[in-house]
Amino acid sequence: MIVFSVYTIPTSSVLHSCSNISQTHLGFSSISKNPIGGGSFKLKPRTRPCRFLVLFSTHSNPKILKSNRRSRYGQALSPYDSEEDDEGDEDGFGDVSEDDWLTDDEFADVSDFDSKRKKSKSQGRFGGSGGKKQAENGQSRVLSSFAVGKELGGRNGKHTLEISSSYYHTSNTDEAVSPFDARKEKLTTRKIIENKYPRLVEEIEIDKKWLPLLDYLSTYGLKESHFIQMYERHMPSLQINVCSAQERLEYLESVGVKHSDVKRILLRQPQILEYKVENNLKSHVAFLMSLGIPNSRIGQIIAAAPSLFSYSVENSLKPTVRYLVEEVGIKEKDLGKVVQLSPQILVQRIDISWNTRYIFLSKEIGAPRDSIVKMVTKHPQLLHYSIDDGLLPRINFLRSIGMRNDDILKVLTSLTQVLSLSLEENLKPKYFYLINELSNEVQSLTKYPMYLSLSLDQRIRPRHKFLVSLKKAPKGPFPLSSLVPTDERFCQQWAGTSLDKYLAFRQRLLLKEFANKYERKY
Repeated sequence: MIVFSVYTIPTSSVLHSCSNISQTHLGFSSISKNPIGGGSFKLKPRTRPCRFLVLFSTHSNPKILKSNRRSRYGQALSPYDSEEDDEGDEDGFGDVSEDDWLTDDEFADVSDFDSKRKKSKSQGRFGGSGGKKQAENGQSRVLSSFAVGKELGGRNGKHTLEISSSYYHTSNTDEAVSPFDARKEKLTTRKIIENKYPRLVEEIEIDKKWLPLLDYLSTYGLKESHFIQMYERHMPSLQINVCSAQERLEYLESVGVKHSDVKRILLRQPQILEYKVENNLKSHVAFLMSLGIPNSRIGQIIAAAPSLFSYSVENSLKPTVRYLVEEVGIKEKDLGKVVQLSPQILVQRIDISWNTRYIFLSKEIGAPRDSIVKMVTKHPQLLHYSIDDGLLPRINFLRSIGMRNDDILKVLTSLTQVLSLSLEENLKPKYFYLINELSNEVQSLTKYPMYLSLSLDQRIRPRHKFLVSLKKAPKGPFPLSSLVPTDERFCQQWAGTSLDKYLAFRQRLLLKEFANKYERKY
């Protein structure tokens, strides 16, 4: 039996083995048609080395008649390649050069090669491991439009590859999907997204996988503007599986977080959707309960400081609590109260906040350490207030109305929240009403510092005007003690009338004051 093979050989290989194959070395002068297809061709002897050879041999080696040898990448190999070359060469092509295997009868997807016509080792000759990786990711790829018939005894032996650019081939399925259907599905999905979230589509690129999560979060009152805010603050939060997000939010609600507070929590801390219930949320809730915080207050603390879940219990939260007890001097029994009043105290640099404010109050008004500790225990928000814009202006105001440092210390120790009140909207109007309407002296504030914390419109003015209308207001300074008790006790002890009568009077007064403010404004 006679078998002939046309294949490419590097020029250097031909020169090296010219003496061994001088009897069979023939070169093509021209080829009119495919020899296998029945065409004719002429051969003539050549004296110079050439790339194309026709070898005639008489044997019946089955490996040559029907090659089934494969490279490590699963590609068919020529029977003329040695196994040693296949195993020793890193890319599975033996010692052949790129010009030798890229012949006219072998077609490759242009996208599989770089500018130097070299193929990526991770892909193999016709996809290789790169295709496997895409299959694992479930991604589709478009194959180039080639139809390769029988190769003329090339390096890949007998191999036929039929590829059409009119189909998308999904790597993890054998079904071919029409590009028209794929595009139609994509457009349909995008239209659904645009109809539901038109503004969101304009701002960010939405993946259809996000839709279940967006729909679920919408039940908590989140709008498109809120999703954009979450995306800008922490983009991965919108990529969470909806089942995981539901599990975490339902747990937060189970420990007392109100449904209406979930939106505010997500806007401030969208990362909370990523925190696992067992590994994070439960351990932080257990930590809060260990401080003596009742179950009924856990939800409020989480809503006020959701960022505490991003801090390690062992490495951050517990050391902060130890500092409050050992360095600041807060009693352990008061820790729960302090955290309830100011949950943010757990997530701030407490050492810096404490030291700077302790030094300031000591120097500015001569406050001893015990008094400052009392201030922090009663009103831990003190550690958040700015010294230049918060503490100092209010201390200076109390000085300006005639208080000395000792008086200021008494007021602040008894009612530390004075430091949180607005000067223009709160402290100054109350002071002027105390002097001009109630005929009191500023020294009365040291005895009744609570006066500064009461509402001028809801408490101070209505009670004063009500007693005046009943002609039961004492002459001289108005007794500030009448402003302290509840409305019911005030009516019994001071007004001697029913609670309904007082409430009706207060309502009319409030409407009148509102009308006067509206007229002055417009």
